[in-house]
Amino acid sequence: MSEGRQRGTGPRNGRAAGEVSDLDKRIIEHLQEDGRRPFTQIAADLGVSEAAVRARTNRLIERGIMQVVGVTDPLKLGFQQWAMIGIRCEASRLIEVAEEIAAFPETDYVVVTAGSYDILVECVAEDNEALLRFLSEKLRKIQGVRETETFVYLRLMKQSYQWGTR
Repeated sequence: MSEGRQRGTGPRNGRAAGEVSDLDKRIIEHLQEDGRRPFTQIAADLGVSEAAVRARTNRLIERGIMQVVGVTDPLKLGFQQWAMIGIRCEASRLIEVAEEIAAFPETDYVVVTAGSYDILVECVAEDNEALLRFLSEKLRKIQGVRETETFVYLRLMKQSYQWGTR
């Protein structure tokens, strides 16, 4: 049996096209630990070929299941202000408001929530003036935004992308 077609993997064995195989999950876990880890090393650890790891990784990326990116600390790159913004908006415009906010280059995280706020937004700005401009000239001018509350980050204590797979 070839390494790319182990028992229980792939659509030929009854697995739906959208499902993630056990081998895919193990590859993801290795890349969560170190996104620069060579495919050859992952393949050796998992007992499959480098080609199988490369092909599966590419499929996971193409399907939007995984991204492999360089995560940076904005404060160490010259940005001086990092904040989380809670937004309350008109219910009839919720998704439109979230989409408009997601299009701004200042935002790196936008999520529709169930709770005190309708939307949470993480924003990175060059300084206080840039954050103020974002809030007053962009965010608060979006039709449907009723209220905002800004939580300025004083110190990042933990940021992890290693939650594994299920």
